[in-house]
Amino acid sequence: MNFARLRFEHMLLRGLRAPSKQTQWWSQRRRWMATTAPSPAASESRASSAMPAVKKAMPRVKPLAEERLETVLSPIRTRIIRKKRLAIDELSALGFLNTRGYTTAEEYNLEDLQIALRQQNLYETKRFFSTDNQDVEQNVLYVSAKYPTGQQPREIFFFREGSVVFWNCSDIETNNVLSFLRSFERESYVSALVHGESEVMPYTYIPSTAVDVEGDLVAESSDFNVTSRAFFQNGKFFVTADTDSFLYKYTFSNAIAQSIKLGIWEATLDRYIGSIEHLTEDLKRGRRLKISRAAMLRKTGELFALRHVINLSSDLLDAPDFYWDREELEALYLQVCSYFSITRRTKVMNEKINHCVELAELVSHNLNDAHHIRLEWMIIILIMVEVGFEVLHFAKDGADTHALEVLPLSSQATLKK
Repeated sequence: MNFARLRFEHMLLRGLRAPSKQTQWWSQRRRWMATTAPSPAASESRASSAMPAVKKAMPRVKPLAEERLETVLSPIRTRIIRKKRLAIDELSALGFLNTRGYTTAEEYNLEDLQIALRQQNLYETKRFFSTDNQDVEQNVLYVSAKYPTGQQPREIFFFREGSVVFWNCSDIETNNVLSFLRSFERESYVSALVHGESEVMPYTYIPSTAVDVEGDLVAESSDFNVTSRAFFQNGKFFVTADTDSFLYKYTFSNAIAQSIKLGIWEATLDRYIGSIEHLTEDLKRGRRLKISRAAMLRKTGELFALRHVINLSSDLLDAPDFYWDREELEALYLQVCSYFSITRRTKVMNEKINHCVELAELVSHNLNDAHHIRLEWMIIILIMVEVGFEVLHFAKDGADTHALEVLPLSSQATLKK
Protein backbone atom coordinates (compact mmCIF):
# COMPACT_ATOMS: atom_id res chain seq x y z
CA MET A 1 0.00 0.00 0.00
CA ASN A 2 2.83 2.35 0.81
CA PHE A 3 4.47 1.45 -2.48
CA ALA A 4 1.30 2.28 -4.37
CA ARG A 5 0.99 5.58 -2.53
CA LEU A 6 4.60 6.52 -3.35
CA ARG A 7 4.03 5.59 -6.98
CA PHE A 8 0.91 7.75 -7.11
CA GLU A 9 2.75 10.73 -5.56
CA HIS A 10 5.60 10.28 -8.04
CA MET A 11 3.17 10.26 -10.99
CA LEU A 12 1.43 13.33 -9.57
CA LEU A 13 4.72 15.27 -9.30
CA ARG A 14 5.64 14.29 -12.85
CA GLY A 15 2.31 15.54 -14.04
CA LEU A 16 2.78 18.85 -12.26
CA ARG A 17 6.28 19.37 -13.64
CA ALA A 18 5.62 18.37 -17.23
CA PRO A 19 1.92 18.26 -18.13
CA SER A 20 1.11 15.95 -20.97
CA LYS A 21 -0.99 16.73 -24.00
CA GLN A 22 -3.99 14.92 -22.58
CA THR A 23 -3.85 16.86 -19.30
CA GLN A 24 -3.59 20.12 -21.19
CA TRP A 25 -6.54 19.15 -23.37
CA TRP A 26 -8.66 18.20 -20.37
CA SER A 27 -7.89 21.52 -18.60
CA GLN A 28 -8.75 23.35 -21.80
CA ARG A 29 -11.99 21.41 -22.03
CA ARG A 30 -12.97 22.18 -18.39
CA ARG A 31 -12.42 25.92 -18.91
CA TRP A 32 -14.46 25.82 -22.10
CA MET A 33 -17.28 23.88 -20.42
CA ALA A 34 -17.29 26.29 -17.47
CA THR A 35 -17.82 29.25 -19.75
CA THR A 36 -20.35 27.75 -22.13
CA ALA A 37 -22.11 25.14 -19.84
CA PRO A 38 -23.92 23.22 -22.62
CA SER A 39 -25.91 20.02 -22.25
CA PRO A 40 -24.03 16.75 -21.64
CA ALA A 41 -24.88 15.32 -25.06
CA ALA A 42 -23.90 18.48 -26.85
CA SER A 43 -20.76 18.66 -24.76
CA GLU A 44 -19.71 15.16 -25.75
CA SER A 45 -20.41 15.75 -29.43
CA ARG A 46 -18.62 19.09 -29.49
CA ALA A 47 -15.66 17.72 -27.50
CA SER A 48 -15.30 14.74 -29.85
CA SER A 49 -15.41 17.04 -32.89
CA ALA A 50 -13.11 19.67 -31.39
CA MET A 51 -10.55 17.23 -30.00
CA PRO A 52 -8.36 17.01 -33.13
CA ALA A 53 -8.39 20.76 -33.57
CA VAL A 54 -7.45 21.37 -29.96
CA LYS A 55 -4.67 18.81 -30.15
CA LYS A 56 -3.39 20.40 -33.32
CA ALA A 57 -3.52 23.93 -31.92
CA MET A 58 -2.03 23.24 -28.52
CA PRO A 59 1.78 23.59 -28.66
CA ARG A 60 4.06 20.98 -27.20
CA VAL A 61 5.29 22.02 -23.74
CA LYS A 62 8.83 20.81 -23.10
CA PRO A 63 9.71 19.53 -19.64
CA LEU A 64 11.99 21.69 -17.57
CA ALA A 65 14.87 19.21 -17.70
CA GLU A 66 14.58 18.94 -21.49
CA GLU A 67 14.65 22.73 -21.87
CA ARG A 68 17.74 23.01 -19.68
CA LEU A 69 19.49 20.21 -21.60
CA GLU A 70 18.66 21.82 -24.92
CA THR A 71 19.96 25.18 -23.67
CA VAL A 72 23.24 23.67 -22.49
CA LEU A 73 23.86 21.61 -25.61
CA SER A 74 22.85 24.31 -28.06
CA PRO A 75 25.91 25.29 -30.16
CA ILE A 76 24.54 28.72 -31.06
CA ARG A 77 25.66 31.45 -28.68
CA THR A 78 24.50 34.99 -29.10
CA ARG A 79 26.80 37.84 -28.15
CA ILE A 80 25.52 40.19 -25.47
CA ILE A 81 24.49 43.52 -26.95
CA ARG A 82 26.85 46.05 -25.41
CA LYS A 83 26.08 49.16 -27.43
CA LYS A 84 23.48 51.66 -26.37
CA ARG A 85 21.58 52.34 -29.54
CA LEU A 86 19.74 55.58 -30.05
CA ALA A 87 16.97 56.54 -32.41
CA ILE A 88 19.29 58.26 -34.89
CA ASP A 89 16.55 58.97 -37.41
CA GLU A 90 14.33 60.62 -34.82
CA LEU A 91 17.20 62.75 -33.53
CA SER A 92 18.12 63.76 -37.07
CA ALA A 93 14.63 65.11 -37.48
CA LEU A 94 15.24 67.24 -34.37
CA GLY A 95 18.34 68.82 -35.88
CA PHE A 96 21.02 66.46 -34.56
CA LEU A 97 23.95 65.48 -36.74
CA ASN A 98 25.80 62.16 -36.75
CA THR A 99 29.29 61.20 -35.66
CA ARG A 100 30.49 57.93 -37.19
CA GLY A 101 33.48 55.99 -35.92
CA TYR A 102 35.34 53.09 -37.56
CA THR A 103 38.45 51.05 -36.83
CA THR A 104 39.81 49.61 -40.06
CA ALA A 105 43.41 48.54 -39.33
CA GLU A 106 46.10 48.17 -36.71
CA GLU A 107 47.81 51.39 -37.74
CA TYR A 108 47.70 54.25 -40.28
CA ASN A 109 50.59 55.92 -42.04
CA LEU A 110 49.45 59.47 -41.27
CA GLU A 111 52.40 61.19 -42.97
CA ASP A 112 51.65 59.64 -46.36
CA LEU A 113 47.93 60.11 -45.76
CA GLN A 114 48.39 63.83 -45.18
CA ILE A 115 50.36 64.17 -48.43
CA ALA A 116 47.72 62.23 -50.36
CA LEU A 117 44.89 64.35 -48.94
CA ARG A 118 46.76 67.52 -49.89
CA GLN A 119 47.18 66.23 -53.45
CA GLN A 120 43.53 65.26 -53.61
CA ASN A 121 42.62 68.85 -52.70
CA LEU A 122 39.32 67.90 -51.07
CA TYR A 123 40.26 68.25 -47.41
CA GLU A 124 42.30 70.82 -45.57
CA THR A 125 44.60 69.84 -42.71
CA LYS A 126 43.59 71.74 -39.61
CA ARG A 127 45.79 70.07 -37.02
CA PHE A 128 48.47 67.37 -37.06
CA PHE A 129 49.44 67.02 -33.43
CA SER A 130 50.78 64.65 -30.81
CA THR A 131 48.85 63.57 -27.74
CA ASP A 132 51.76 62.34 -25.61
CA ASN A 133 53.92 64.49 -23.41
CA GLN A 134 57.15 63.79 -25.29
CA ASP A 135 55.80 64.94 -28.70
CA VAL A 136 57.73 62.11 -30.34
CA GLU A 137 55.37 61.72 -33.28
CA GLN A 138 52.10 63.23 -34.41
CA ASN A 139 49.42 60.59 -33.94
CA VAL A 140 46.21 62.54 -34.72
CA LEU A 141 45.34 64.13 -38.06
CA TYR A 142 42.40 66.55 -38.05
CA VAL A 143 41.04 67.68 -41.43
CA SER A 144 37.93 69.49 -42.70
CA ALA A 145 36.22 69.48 -46.08
CA LYS A 146 37.03 72.40 -48.36
CA TYR A 147 33.74 72.29 -50.24
CA PRO A 148 30.72 72.62 -47.94
CA THR A 149 27.47 70.82 -48.69
CA GLY A 150 25.43 72.41 -45.91
CA GLN A 151 25.54 74.96 -43.17
CA GLN A 152 27.65 72.85 -40.78
CA PRO A 153 31.28 71.79 -41.48
CA ARG A 154 32.37 68.24 -42.28
CA GLU A 155 35.36 67.13 -40.28
CA ILE A 156 37.42 63.94 -39.90
CA PHE A 157 39.79 62.73 -37.17
CA PHE A 158 42.39 60.12 -38.16
CA PHE A 159 44.09 58.24 -35.30
CA ARG A 160 47.39 56.48 -35.86
CA GLU A 161 46.16 53.34 -34.07
CA GLY A 162 43.81 52.63 -36.99
CA SER A 163 40.61 54.53 -36.13
CA VAL A 164 38.77 57.27 -37.99
CA VAL A 165 35.84 59.41 -36.81
CA PHE A 166 33.61 61.35 -39.21
CA TRP A 167 31.66 64.45 -38.21
CA ASN A 168 28.62 65.32 -40.32
CA CYS A 169 29.70 63.13 -43.29
CA SER A 170 27.23 61.29 -45.49
CA ASP A 171 27.33 57.57 -46.13
CA ILE A 172 28.72 58.04 -49.64
CA GLU A 173 31.52 60.29 -48.43
CA THR A 174 32.30 57.93 -45.54
CA ASN A 175 32.59 54.91 -47.84
CA ASN A 176 34.79 56.84 -50.26
CA VAL A 177 37.18 57.88 -47.49
CA LEU A 178 37.30 54.33 -46.12
CA SER A 179 38.20 53.03 -49.57
CA PHE A 180 40.84 55.75 -49.90
CA LEU A 181 42.33 54.74 -46.54
CA ARG A 182 43.18 51.19 -47.62
CA SER A 183 46.45 52.28 -49.23
CA PHE A 184 47.68 53.67 -45.89
CA GLU A 185 46.64 50.82 -43.60
CA ARG A 186 48.83 48.25 -41.90
CA GLU A 187 47.19 44.90 -41.08
CA SER A 188 43.73 45.81 -42.29
CA TYR A 189 40.60 44.26 -40.80
CA VAL A 190 37.91 42.56 -42.82
CA SER A 191 35.07 44.75 -44.05
CA ALA A 192 32.36 42.84 -42.15
CA LEU A 193 34.20 43.35 -38.87
CA VAL A 194 34.82 47.05 -39.58
CA HIS A 195 31.16 47.82 -40.26
CA GLY A 196 29.90 45.48 -37.55
CA GLU A 197 31.90 47.22 -34.81
CA SER A 198 31.26 50.79 -36.01
CA GLU A 199 29.56 53.38 -33.85
CA VAL A 200 27.13 56.21 -34.62
CA MET A 201 26.46 58.97 -32.08
CA PRO A 202 24.33 62.15 -32.35
CA TYR A 203 25.62 65.64 -31.70
CA THR A 204 24.41 69.19 -32.19
CA TYR A 205 25.75 72.71 -32.05
CA ILE A 206 24.65 75.14 -29.36
CA PRO A 207 25.36 78.84 -28.87
CA SER A 208 28.31 79.61 -26.63
CA THR A 209 26.08 81.58 -24.22
CA ALA A 210 23.89 78.53 -23.58
CA VAL A 211 26.43 76.56 -21.55
CA ASP A 212 27.38 77.28 -17.97
CA VAL A 213 30.24 76.11 -15.80
CA GLU A 214 28.56 72.82 -14.91
CA GLY A 215 27.79 72.04 -18.53
CA ASP A 216 24.04 72.59 -18.30
CA LEU A 217 21.90 74.45 -20.79
CA VAL A 218 20.86 77.87 -19.49
CA ALA A 219 19.14 80.93 -20.90
CA GLU A 220 21.10 83.33 -23.06
CA SER A 221 20.51 86.15 -20.57
CA SER A 222 22.05 84.20 -17.66
CA ASP A 223 24.83 85.76 -15.61
CA PHE A 224 26.84 82.52 -15.33
CA ASN A 225 30.46 82.61 -16.44
CA VAL A 226 30.80 80.84 -19.74
CA THR A 227 33.81 78.55 -19.36
CA SER A 228 32.69 75.29 -20.98
CA ARG A 229 32.08 74.82 -24.68
CA ALA A 230 30.86 71.21 -24.73
CA PHE A 231 29.17 68.55 -22.60
CA PHE A 232 27.75 65.06 -22.93
CA GLN A 233 24.26 64.25 -21.73
CA ASN A 234 21.87 61.31 -22.23
CA GLY A 235 23.93 59.82 -25.02
CA LYS A 236 24.08 63.09 -26.98
CA PHE A 237 27.00 65.43 -27.47
CA PHE A 238 26.55 69.20 -27.34
CA VAL A 239 29.31 71.48 -28.57
CA THR A 240 29.60 75.10 -29.53
CA ALA A 241 30.36 76.15 -33.08
CA ASP A 242 33.54 78.03 -32.12
CA THR A 243 36.60 77.52 -34.27
CA ASP A 244 38.76 76.63 -31.25
CA SER A 245 36.42 73.89 -29.97
CA PHE A 246 38.21 71.15 -31.91
CA LEU A 247 39.73 69.79 -28.66
CA TYR A 248 36.25 68.91 -27.42
CA LYS A 249 35.52 67.14 -30.67
CA TYR A 250 38.85 65.36 -30.40
CA THR A 251 38.02 64.23 -26.85
CA PHE A 252 34.66 62.87 -27.94
CA SER A 253 36.26 61.22 -30.99
CA ASN A 254 39.00 59.71 -28.84
CA ALA A 255 36.47 58.05 -26.53
CA ILE A 256 34.52 56.67 -29.51
CA ALA A 257 37.74 55.36 -31.08
CA GLN A 258 38.68 53.63 -27.82
CA SER A 259 35.27 51.96 -27.62
CA ILE A 260 35.41 50.76 -31.24
CA LYS A 261 38.96 49.46 -30.86
CA LEU A 262 37.89 47.57 -27.77
CA GLY A 263 34.99 46.13 -29.76
CA ILE A 264 37.45 44.86 -32.39
CA TRP A 265 39.50 43.16 -29.68
CA GLU A 266 36.34 41.67 -28.17
CA ALA A 267 35.45 40.16 -31.54
CA THR A 268 39.02 38.85 -31.88
CA LEU A 269 38.81 37.22 -28.46
CA ASP A 270 35.44 35.68 -29.33
CA ARG A 271 36.94 34.13 -32.45
CA TYR A 272 39.88 32.86 -30.42
CA ILE A 273 37.55 31.25 -27.87
CA GLY A 274 35.62 29.60 -30.69
CA SER A 275 38.85 28.24 -32.21
CA ILE A 276 39.91 26.47 -28.98
CA GLU A 277 36.46 25.36 -27.86
CA HIS A 278 36.97 21.87 -29.30
CA LEU A 279 39.95 21.41 -26.96
CA THR A 280 37.74 21.68 -23.88
CA GLU A 281 35.40 19.11 -25.40
CA ASP A 282 38.31 16.75 -26.08
CA LEU A 283 39.56 17.17 -22.51
CA LYS A 284 36.09 16.51 -21.13
CA ARG A 285 35.63 13.38 -23.27
CA GLY A 286 39.15 12.14 -22.58
CA ARG A 287 40.00 12.09 -26.26
CA ARG A 288 43.33 12.79 -27.90
CA LEU A 289 43.91 16.52 -28.43
CA LYS A 290 43.66 17.40 -32.11
CA ILE A 291 46.32 20.10 -32.13
CA SER A 292 50.09 20.09 -32.43
CA ARG A 293 52.58 21.61 -30.03
CA ALA A 294 53.62 24.22 -32.61
CA ALA A 295 50.00 25.23 -33.28
CA MET A 296 49.31 25.50 -29.55
CA LEU A 297 52.40 27.66 -29.13
CA ARG A 298 51.07 30.02 -31.82
CA LYS A 299 47.69 30.12 -30.08
CA THR A 300 49.36 31.04 -26.81
CA GLY A 301 51.32 33.75 -28.60
CA GLU A 302 48.10 35.22 -30.04
CA LEU A 303 46.59 35.30 -26.56
CA PHE A 304 49.53 37.08 -24.97
CA ALA A 305 49.74 39.53 -27.89
CA LEU A 306 46.08 40.44 -27.33
CA ARG A 307 46.68 40.88 -23.61
CA HIS A 308 49.68 43.09 -24.37
CA VAL A 309 47.80 45.49 -26.64
CA ILE A 310 44.87 45.76 -24.20
CA ASN A 311 46.80 46.32 -20.98
CA LEU A 312 50.09 47.85 -22.11
CA SER A 313 49.80 49.44 -25.55
CA SER A 314 46.39 51.07 -25.12
CA ASP A 315 44.86 53.62 -22.74
CA LEU A 316 41.94 51.45 -21.66
CA LEU A 317 43.03 51.06 -18.05
CA ASP A 318 43.51 54.76 -17.37
CA ALA A 319 42.93 58.16 -18.95
CA PRO A 320 45.61 59.18 -21.49
CA ASP A 321 48.37 61.57 -20.47
CA PHE A 322 46.94 64.15 -22.84
CA TYR A 323 44.24 64.96 -20.27
CA TRP A 324 46.63 65.26 -17.33
CA ASP A 325 46.53 69.07 -17.20
CA ARG A 326 43.16 69.43 -18.96
CA GLU A 327 40.62 68.66 -16.27
CA GLU A 328 37.57 69.71 -18.25
CA LEU A 329 38.52 67.51 -21.20
CA GLU A 330 39.35 64.65 -18.86
CA ALA A 331 35.92 64.84 -17.24
CA LEU A 332 34.28 64.77 -20.68
CA TYR A 333 36.46 61.85 -21.78
CA LEU A 334 35.67 59.81 -18.66
CA GLN A 335 31.97 60.55 -19.00
CA VAL A 336 31.84 59.25 -22.56
CA CYS A 337 33.96 56.21 -21.63
CA SER A 338 31.54 55.47 -18.80
CA TYR A 339 28.66 55.65 -21.27
CA PHE A 340 30.36 53.00 -23.42
CA SER A 341 31.24 50.89 -20.32
CA ILE A 342 34.88 50.73 -21.38
CA THR A 343 36.20 49.96 -17.89
CA ARG A 344 33.76 47.12 -17.28
CA ARG A 345 34.30 45.65 -20.73
CA THR A 346 38.07 45.75 -20.26
CA LYS A 347 37.75 43.95 -16.95
CA VAL A 348 35.55 41.26 -18.51
CA MET A 349 38.04 40.80 -21.35
CA ASN A 350 40.92 40.34 -18.91
CA GLU A 351 38.93 37.72 -17.00
CA LYS A 352 38.22 35.86 -20.23
CA ILE A 353 41.88 36.06 -21.21
CA ASN A 354 42.90 34.65 -17.83
CA HIS A 355 40.64 31.64 -18.37
CA CYS A 356 42.06 31.17 -21.86
CA VAL A 357 45.60 31.33 -20.47
CA GLU A 358 44.77 28.60 -17.95
CA LEU A 359 43.32 26.43 -20.72
CA ALA A 360 46.34 27.06 -22.96
CA GLU A 361 48.74 26.09 -20.16
CA LEU A 362 46.75 22.93 -19.42
CA VAL A 363 46.75 21.90 -23.08
CA SER A 364 50.46 22.70 -23.44
CA HIS A 365 51.30 20.58 -20.38
CA ASN A 366 49.19 17.73 -21.76
CA LEU A 367 50.93 17.92 -25.14
CA ASN A 368 54.36 18.13 -23.50
CA ASP A 369 53.58 15.08 -21.36
CA ALA A 370 52.47 13.15 -24.43
CA HIS A 371 55.65 14.22 -26.22
CA HIS A 372 57.80 13.11 -23.29
CA ILE A 373 56.01 9.76 -23.16
CA ARG A 374 56.72 9.24 -26.87
CA LEU A 375 60.38 10.08 -26.32
CA GLU A 376 60.57 7.62 -23.41
CA TRP A 377 59.02 4.87 -25.49
CA MET A 378 61.46 5.60 -28.32
CA ILE A 379 64.35 5.34 -25.86
CA ILE A 380 62.96 2.07 -24.49
CA ILE A 381 62.58 0.67 -28.01
CA LEU A 382 66.13 1.71 -28.88
CA ILE A 383 67.44 0.06 -25.71
CA MET A 384 65.52 -3.12 -26.54
CA VAL A 385 66.96 -3.10 -30.07
CA GLU A 386 70.45 -2.62 -28.67
CA VAL A 387 69.91 -5.49 -26.21
CA GLY A 388 68.74 -7.66 -29.07
CA PHE A 389 71.86 -6.89 -31.08
CA GLU A 390 74.02 -7.64 -28.04
CA VAL A 391 72.28 -11.02 -27.59
CA LEU A 392 72.84 -11.89 -31.24
CA HIS A 393 76.45 -10.80 -31.00
CA PHE A 394 76.96 -12.89 -27.85
CA ALA A 395 75.40 -15.94 -29.49
CA LYS A 396 77.63 -15.51 -32.53
CA ASP A 397 80.75 -15.19 -30.37
CA GLY A 398 79.75 -18.38 -28.50
CA ALA A 399 79.42 -20.29 -31.76
CA ASP A 400 82.80 -19.08 -32.96
CA THR A 401 84.49 -20.14 -29.68
CA HIS A 402 82.96 -23.62 -29.92
CA ALA A 403 84.32 -24.04 -33.45
CA LEU A 404 87.83 -23.07 -32.33
CA GLU A 405 87.78 -25.72 -29.58
CA VAL A 406 86.84 -28.54 -32.03
CA LEU A 407 89.49 -27.84 -34.66
CA PRO A 408 92.54 -28.82 -32.61
CA LEU A 409 90.99 -32.20 -31.73
CA SER A 410 90.30 -33.01 -35.36
CA SER A 411 93.75 -31.97 -36.34
CA GLN A 412 95.31 -34.23 -33.65
CA ALA A 413 93.31 -37.20 -34.84
CA THR A 414 94.52 -36.61 -38.36
CA LEU A 415 98.13 -36.48 -37.19
CA LYS A 416 97.84 -39.76 -35.26
CA LYS A 417 96.58 -41.53 -38.35
